[in-house]
Amino acid sequence: MAEQIGWGMVSGRALALGIIIFSCAAGASAETFDQQVEALVRPLANGLADIVFFKISLFGQPFPLIVLWLAVAALFFTLYMGFLNIRGFGLAIRHVKGHFHNPAANGEISHFQAVATAVSGTVGIGNIGGVAVAIVVGGPGAAFWLVVAGFLSMSTKLVECTLGVKYRRDNPDGSVSGGPMYYLERYLGDRGAPRWGRLLGSFYALSLVIGCLGIGNMFQSNQAYVQFVIITGGEQSFFADKGWLFGLLIAVAVGFVIIGGIKSIARVAAHVVPFMGILYAISAVVIIGMSWRHIPASFALIFDNAFSLQSATGGMVGAIIVGFQRALFSNEAGIGSASIAHSAVQTDDPASEGLVSLLEPFIDTVVICTLTSLVIVTTAYPAGLMETGLEGIALTSAAFEHHISWAPYPLAVAALLFAFSTSISWSYYGLKGWTYLFGEGILTEKIFQAVFCVFIALGCMIQLTAVLDFSDAMVFLIAIPNILGLYFFAPEVKREVNDYIRRVKAGEVHTNID
Repeated sequence: MAEQIGWGMVSGRALALGIIIFSCAAGASAETFDQQVEALVRPLANGLADIVFFKISLFGQPFPLIVLWLAVAALFFTLYMGFLNIRGFGLAIRHVKGHFHNPAANGEISHFQAVATAVSGTVGIGNIGGVAVAIVVGGPGAAFWLVVAGFLSMSTKLVECTLGVKYRRDNPDGSVSGGPMYYLERYLGDRGAPRWGRLLGSFYALSLVIGCLGIGNMFQSNQAYVQFVIITGGEQSFFADKGWLFGLLIAVAVGFVIIGGIKSIARVAAHVVPFMGILYAISAVVIIGMSWRHIPASFALIFDNAFSLQSATGGMVGAIIVGFQRALFSNEAGIGSASIAHSAVQTDDPASEGLVSLLEPFIDTVVICTLTSLVIVTTAYPAGLMETGLEGIALTSAAFEHHISWAPYPLAVAALLFAFSTSISWSYYGLKGWTYLFGEGILTEKIFQAVFCVFIALGCMIQLTAVLDFSDAMVFLIAIPNILGLYFFAPEVKREVNDYIRRVKAGEVHTNID
C-alpha cells in the first residue's frame, strides 16, 4: 500500500448537494487549489517520508529501515511463538468455519466476518500493480522472498490481533472498540504512566485518521476511477472528464455501507472479499495455465534469481529487500490497523481471534500476491512484455491480455472491488481512531463518516500527491510504537495462546460441531 502506483458515505441529499457544489467550485480553480495544497504540504510530506522511509545500505542495496523493523519483528515472533503460523493454521480454519462461534459472547461480528473485513483492508490495488513493480525492480526472485515475508508476517498478526481483542473496550451501546491505541495505553497505564499511555494512544489514533483519509481513501477512490475509465473507453469514456460524478457515486455507495458501522461493513466484506478473491484467483490461474509450457522455467528463474549473488536487479539481496518490502507493505503486519477489525469479533477468548488472523497475511500475500507474481513471470517474461516499459497494474493487465483479449475486464472489476473494499475497511479503522480522540457517540461517528465520504469524492477530482505521501508516512510511522508494544506484550500473548490451544485440545472450549 505504501508504494503508490499512480494517483491513486454518508448518503443523503445534503451531503450529495455539498459535494456537487464543492466539485463545481473546484472545477473552476482545481489547478490553483492543487498547487496551493501541494506547496503547503509537500515540504512536510518530504521531511516525514525521509525520516520514516530512511534507507541504509545493505550489501550495496538501499534498504528502508522501517521494512527492516517490520521484518525483524516478523522473524522474532515466528521463532518466539514456536511457529504458530504453521501449528495454528488448521485451528484458524476451524474458527473461520464457525466451529467455535459463540453468539452469546461479547462482540459484534463472527470470526469469518472479522477476517473478511481485515482482508478487505489489506487486499488492494497493490496486490495487482505493486507486485508487478516489485518484480520489475527486484527481479523474479522477489516473488520467492515475498512468500517468505508473508509467511513470517502471520506471526506478527497473531500477536497484535490477540492484544486487540484482549484490551478492547465495551461501549454503552453494546459495541466494542479495540486496537493498538488501547493496548498501548493500557501497557503504560498499568505501569504508573497513564498520561503517557493516553498520549501514545492519541498519537497512534491521530496518525491512523490521517492515514485513512489518504491511502485508505483518496488513493483507493482515484485508482478505482482510473480503472473504471479504462474499461469504459479510456479517453472516449463518458466519465473521462467527470471525476466529480464518479467520486459522488462511489462516495454514496461507500456511505451506504459504512453508515451501518462494523456490522454493515462486515456483512458486505463477507460477500465481496470471497467474490473478488475467487474472481482474481481464477483469472490468474487461467492465465498461468495458458502459459503452462513456461511454468518449469519460470520457477527455475525465480529460485535462481532469489539466491543469485549478482544480477542487474541486485541479486539475492535486491530480491530479498524488494520482496519483503512489497509483502509487508501489502499485508500491513506490524502496523496494527487490522487488529481494530479483529477486535470486534464475538469471542471471550482473545487468542481465538489471534489464530484466525493468521489467515490474513496468508490470503493477502502468500496467495493473492503470489498469483500476480506467477502471472508476471510465466507470461510477461516469455512474451517480452518486460521490455515494453510497462509497469504496475498496466504490466499485469498486459500479461492477462496477452492470452485473452478481454481478460483485462475481469481484472479491472477485481481492481475496482479491491479499492472499494479497502475503503470501507479503512473507514472503520479511521472511525475508531476518531472516537478514541473525540469520544464515542452517534454525532461523533456521523461527522467522521461524512468527512470520509467527502474525501472519497475529492480523490477522484483533484491530485493531492503530497497529502498521499504524508498520510502514507504517518501510517508506517505508527509501526514503531506498535512493534515495541508487541515486544513488551509477547510473553503474555504466548501464555494466552498456548493456554487456549491446550484447552481446545482438552475439549474445554465450546464447539458447535458434534
